[in-house]
Amino acid sequence: MQIARLTLWEVPLTSHIAYHMAGGKTCDTVTSVVLRVDTDTGLSGWGEVCPIPHYLPAYAEGVRPALEYLAPAVIGADPVGPEAVMSRADAWLQGHRYAKSALDLALWDITGQVAGLPLYALLGGRQMADMALYHSITCIAPEDMARIAREAQAEGIAQFQVKLGADNDWQADVARLRLVREAVGEGPLVYGDWNCGATRLDATRVGMAVAGLDIMLEQPCATLEECAAVRAATGLPMKVDENGHDTASLLKAYGLGCMDAVALKLSKFGGLSPMRRARDLCLHLGAKMCVEDTWGSDVTTAALLHLAASTPERMLMNTCDLSGYVAPRLDPGAPARKNGRIAPPEGPGLGVAPEPERLGDPVAIID
Repeated sequence: MQIARLTLWEVPLTSHIAYHMAGGKTCDTVTSVVLRVDTDTGLSGWGEVCPIPHYLPAYAEGVRPALEYLAPAVIGADPVGPEAVMSRADAWLQGHRYAKSALDLALWDITGQVAGLPLYALLGGRQMADMALYHSITCIAPEDMARIAREAQAEGIAQFQVKLGADNDWQADVARLRLVREAVGEGPLVYGDWNCGATRLDATRVGMAVAGLDIMLEQPCATLEECAAVRAATGLPMKVDENGHDTASLLKAYGLGCMDAVALKLSKFGGLSPMRRARDLCLHLGAKMCVEDTWGSDVTTAALLHLAASTPERMLMNTCDLSGYVAPRLDPGAPARKNGRIAPPEGPGLGVAPEPERLGDPVAIID
């Protein structure tokens, strides 16, 4: 079997609610790049990446030229066993992990189909029937955020990510955390996320003000050193996000003492192959994980659900149904949240396939 063709589509995904974050960052309509890898046997695999430029040094318009450049290293290769092809890709083009992520997912999809197994069986075996979800709450008025939290809790959600810093008002951020904590009561996990947008001083002030409320902080500052300082000053547990992007950065965060939990995202690491290695490192280090991606629809969601389902339950903090936050759905039959949880697809490979009419015309056919 050989890779014969790469076909790419660019699909605008619109959030049901605009997501406001620190520093004026907003997710409203974002372009997702969908990739189909065709083989000479007629078997195809799907990949997707939806980079957000203000979140990572990545952008959707960079995916197509990166994959066009990679074509000589990829076309004609055996797609079964993704790491072998991705090693060739890394030797041909350094970096550009986000573009390689879509390719890696598609290769895993083909490999699973050839094996006749869902991907979770190849990534460590199914560890649980379904996984806990968190709900991300856009940074708006504190009272409205508390209302959104109550609504999500009524649907079974027990973990809440509270976006902070959109108005550069540390006292408003304290109110956001206090009101959401009060709204959901004792027990559910509540954590405040600045997406690197806070100063060390403001994050420390917020953390000290809510230190008695059972709150976790997420990536307040732009560097791991600053995040570690905030954790030390406030005594609150810390989740690393943007600064955790490979095994070296995970080891650094662990060494600094600020990685109680970590967000593992496919496009940060470059796909399932490197993220599986990161998952296994976190198991060794004892850091709880959120298995997810930056943004995306059903293909991305399916991939992260397979990895989440193959992670030991006690070490999986939560996962994310990205496709539930956006429209359109690319595969209406793909998994959806139920009672605050979600299960991986059951078919071989990824177990999902976008409906052609939802993709539009391809932007590139590379052969």
